[in-house]
Amino acid sequence: MPRSVPPNLQGALPEAELPPGGSDGRRTASRTAPPSPSAVRRTHSLLSEVQTPHEPSEPSMEIGETTSLLPKGNETRRGMPRRSYTNLSGNTGSDFNNFRHTLLTGSIRRSRHHSRANSQAIRFSRRGSIDAEQAESLAASVKDGMTASFMDERSWYDQFTSTDWVHDSIIDGARLRELRKRKDIRGRLLAWLDGSQGWVLVALIGCITAAIAYSVDVTEEFIFDVKEGFCTTHWFHSRQSCCTGGSNCPAWRSWSQIYNPSGPDNYWVNYSMFIFWVVLLSVVSCLLTLFTKTVVPSSVSLTTLDENLGAASSRSTKGNNANSNSPGSASSQHALSSALPTRPAMVYYPAAGSGVAEVKVINSGFVLHGYLGFKTLLIKTLALVFSVSSGLSLGKEGPYVHIATCVGNICCRIFAKYNHNDGKRREVLSASAAGGVAVAFGAPIGGVLFSLEEVSYYFPPKTLFRTFFCCIAAALSLKFLNPYGTGKIVLFQVRYLGDWEMFEMAIFILLGVLGGALGALFIKASNLWARSFRRIWFIKRWPMIEVVLVAVLTGLVSFWNRYTKLPVSELMFELASPCDHESSSPTGLCPPEEGIGEIIRYLLVAFVIKSLLTVVTFGIKVPCGIYVPSMVVGGLLGRIVGHAAQYLVLKYPTSFLFGSSCPATAGMESCVTPGVYAMVAAGATMCGVTRLSVTLAVILFELTGSLDHVLPFSVAVLCAKWTADAIEPRSIYDMLTDMNSYPFLDSKHQPTSDAQLGDLVRPVRSSRIIDISGSSYVPARELRSKLQNLLMAGELDGGLPILRHGVLTGLIPAPELEYALDNLADEENTLCLMSLDGSSAVSDSEDDAETGRVDFGQYIDPSPLALDIHSPIDLVYQCFAKLGLRYLCVSHDGQYAGLVHKKAFVKYMKENE
Repeated sequence: MPRSVPPNLQGALPEAELPPGGSDGRRTASRTAPPSPSAVRRTHSLLSEVQTPHEPSEPSMEIGETTSLLPKGNETRRGMPRRSYTNLSGNTGSDFNNFRHTLLTGSIRRSRHHSRANSQAIRFSRRGSIDAEQAESLAASVKDGMTASFMDERSWYDQFTSTDWVHDSIIDGARLRELRKRKDIRGRLLAWLDGSQGWVLVALIGCITAAIAYSVDVTEEFIFDVKEGFCTTHWFHSRQSCCTGGSNCPAWRSWSQIYNPSGPDNYWVNYSMFIFWVVLLSVVSCLLTLFTKTVVPSSVSLTTLDENLGAASSRSTKGNNANSNSPGSASSQHALSSALPTRPAMVYYPAAGSGVAEVKVINSGFVLHGYLGFKTLLIKTLALVFSVSSGLSLGKEGPYVHIATCVGNICCRIFAKYNHNDGKRREVLSASAAGGVAVAFGAPIGGVLFSLEEVSYYFPPKTLFRTFFCCIAAALSLKFLNPYGTGKIVLFQVRYLGDWEMFEMAIFILLGVLGGALGALFIKASNLWARSFRRIWFIKRWPMIEVVLVAVLTGLVSFWNRYTKLPVSELMFELASPCDHESSSPTGLCPPEEGIGEIIRYLLVAFVIKSLLTVVTFGIKVPCGIYVPSMVVGGLLGRIVGHAAQYLVLKYPTSFLFGSSCPATAGMESCVTPGVYAMVAAGATMCGVTRLSVTLAVILFELTGSLDHVLPFSVAVLCAKWTADAIEPRSIYDMLTDMNSYPFLDSKHQPTSDAQLGDLVRPVRSSRIIDISGSSYVPARELRSKLQNLLMAGELDGGLPILRHGVLTGLIPAPELEYALDNLADEENTLCLMSLDGSSAVSDSEDDAETGRVDFGQYIDPSPLALDIHSPIDLVYQCFAKLGLRYLCVSHDGQYAGLVHKKAFVKYMKENE
């Protein structure tokens, strides 16, 4: 294919164009905070003779999840409206000053840290020249200032931006160098305490996660049974804890017995009350979830941000996508702001769904404010109790991963090295997610592998050991709390005593293929349901309607079948359990030989109902997981196949198919154990949905404790993954990530395109660069104009390259530039030094001596990563995925040729792969 070279390379770069705009929109007031310690050291550099006086710092305020860092009303400094990335409704109007909207879960614009220690705004001398002695010391002072700037707490991350992994790594390296400078006993003690913080933190996270899981398990068990009646002797007891004496339990009263104590059980009364409670509990869970509603800024082109699988229409964003990234260089702020409301508001609910896809994206470096806060943790925990208790076809194991990650994010605030460093914080989040799996399945080793295989993007060896420690702490804590009173961590832990026979391997392979196909078809069905039913206008506008409809449907069809009426965890336990004796009930799972046909038909009805309910339930606005529901659907299928194989063995014991494998001893499960088939098919179906492989085999082993059955589990998982990948290449969470337009690059993906970097680089625009060819000083008002153009394009974490005669000399990130401009005393009459070259600073400072001058060198990245325009796309992919870059500069024959942002690269890859 022909290689495209940007037309700007044919000639010189265009001259800088300034958007028109008066000075009435500029700030006039002056307000600075006391300098940070590193800023004090920088004040001794060459250009710090005249300092801006400091005003007293503002009173400290407690910052929480809903605290806005933007001033309100007329508190904005110097009269110019500060940017806000919140949504503009359709009736907002075009006034740029109204570009602000308060979110229910907090401002989208928030500080990265709880404190923002402002760096000193250094003013240049108003003398005509600078001493030669000071000029000679400029080179050394520049290096010291840049090193110290990495220790300054002035960098933060905006909503829907990417973490600067390189910057965070440099910060942590500088912190460790300062810590290890001391060689005395106190220094060694401080180093030991610093190293122990990670262990203390993950142990605390594991214990808190186990306590939350215990409260959810105990509470939902009681509320679930309310649909059928309540205990007259102990009102807050479940039916199992109320009826300890057997099936005959006078203390437990059904709703028909409560309404008519002397009459017989009335099925229609019980049926009506069952539907009523299913709907009521679902509505309560949905109401709680809707409290976390967050409005997505219209300047960010994301189609949807929750597990409704792309239900939000992206019709209007497609038409504006090209323009949103390419604002005209001569357009005014008024024109930009008036164009923004054309895109509709987008909404997401952090407490809805399982949250695993979002945790995966956040661990990759994407910033989603509100997803891991205390408000989300509290509301999701409460809503999860009601959603699981309602009897909907959903699980609590997926939300446990999200809840544990919220706990990890909140606990990171205890220690500064995790609270102030997003790269270090994500190591803790990986361990926290693993702790959630450990309490969900009682599988600490499986939790470690889950974090490594599914949610972690950066997983160094030390994180592996700490993750294992977190999982052990979580599992031990939950084992000590004993939520079910049986000594088990999870309800569906089973034990198999017998071994499997050789002829069964063919059936295990068949179950793996069927389970993988079932999981892949579930993904396709969920996608189809979201793109059809959830695109109806009133379903999109009022999510509560869908919850009520699904709850009514669940109540109508689940009441008459015992296995659709049971909670998913208890149903999974019954399906996977071996039989001790024959069932007295015709619907029991341990029937005699003549009752196998009846139970197969009964299980087949439950399989169809559960499959359909799981498809329509996944994605509604309540906390819902897919792990155990998918295992239940596969368990029903496996139990059907198991009973069929059991019937054949009992009917034809001497057949050549079985040979002499089956023992001669009599018994229903002497040769075939249907519970094993159920567990094998459950794991295969879950693999088809999530594409977990080694993790799932280990989880199944930890659930059963059977070393003999590790091989059947592993073979079934392998067959399931191969089958599912052939039918649907994406897992359920990959599909969510794609449809939500998250800028996620899978580090394990290998691009197959033969494209080059020049195929996606855009032409250079004067509004996207800072040209210092004529002078190293750039007016602050010109920088503000370029910054506004950059922010209006949605590149909140972008940057402005600094060029001298077409050669890239540095880059200033947008957050750094905004911070520097916000701390200027007189933005209208200030020139900013945009160079680290001491000679240019001395020569240029002789002109316009009456103009205020500020050194922006401490904010400049002198060595931005750049690749040649002919670099293969595979190299570009590895740079973004492995190095965690926000943007990548492009060069051609030594000249600057453009800049590629991570979001633009992700979009290009999705369109061309």
